[in-house]
Amino acid sequence: MPEAAVTPLTQALSEGRLTRAELRALMARSDRPAAIHLALWFLLLAATSTLVWLALGSWWLVPAMFLHGVVLVHHFSLQHECVHYTVFRTRWLNDLAGNLCGLVIGLPHQFFRYEHCDHHNHTQLPGDDPELIEMPRTLGEYLWYLSAIPYWRGKLTELLRHAAGRLTPAERRFVPKVAEAAVIREARLMLGVYAAILAAMPLLGWWAPLWFWLVPLILGEPVMRFIRMTEHVGRPTVAEMRLNTRTNLVSRPLRFLCWNMNFHAEHHYAASVPYHALPRLHEKLKDYLHVEPGGYLGAHRDILSRLRAGSRD
Repeated sequence: MPEAAVTPLTQALSEGRLTRAELRALMARSDRPAAIHLALWFLLLAATSTLVWLALGSWWLVPAMFLHGVVLVHHFSLQHECVHYTVFRTRWLNDLAGNLCGLVIGLPHQFFRYEHCDHHNHTQLPGDDPELIEMPRTLGEYLWYLSAIPYWRGKLTELLRHAAGRLTPAERRFVPKVAEAAVIREARLMLGVYAAILAAMPLLGWWAPLWFWLVPLILGEPVMRFIRMTEHVGRPTVAEMRLNTRTNLVSRPLRFLCWNMNFHAEHHYAASVPYHALPRLHEKLKDYLHVEPGGYLGAHRDILSRLRAGSRD
């Protein structure tokens, strides 16, 4: 018989850092934690939307939209969890929430699911990981990525290309042939919704999407780029999970916003563990993984120190 493949999770189990009974308990899904989280999430969105409304016509509008945008871009964290079907026990609720989040932030949900699965299969491997964020070589490259301009340019190009019925050879590697038509339909539907909203704005004099969605989303995206860099950038481009992924210890409000995705190394070790159980998994694996106690800022200090070291070399 062929030898079973060794994965980070089976390695952790074999080394006794986690028992199979503990893993089964951690993997238990439930609708209740997400229902509570979402109720608080909607309250937060209502609060930041109210700030934008109160600031209309004043100089406070820009900071209010930025704050609202920071919450909006964190719909990515919820969508990411829905991709893994770990937010809700009820499967269709994951699909519904994931698609709605994708519509908010411009990330087609079905395509993202295939892309993200490949990211887990080839984490930090250049040429194979479709979500690889390359280590910047200069301070200019670092700041350019954080501006989110390359991100928006890439995503818009990708969406338009899919709507035109074209997938790249790299995308065809992880999108099943039978799913290509669905990915194309998804892109066309999303573009159709956006086109209808944009057409309605001047026709109806309805500018709410501009102040409560589009501009805040653009203002907030650099924050998401800042966070996404902390997951893998600066870590070795190798297949070893203990080395290539970083967990960041952050405050409870930030954990709430990112749906516990700061526990990113734990998530890569066991992607089937729901977001609400990741802190418990962290307690089991914290001495085994790469943990950044300084949080997001500490991770960026590490990235910048490596950038400077690379520049000197």
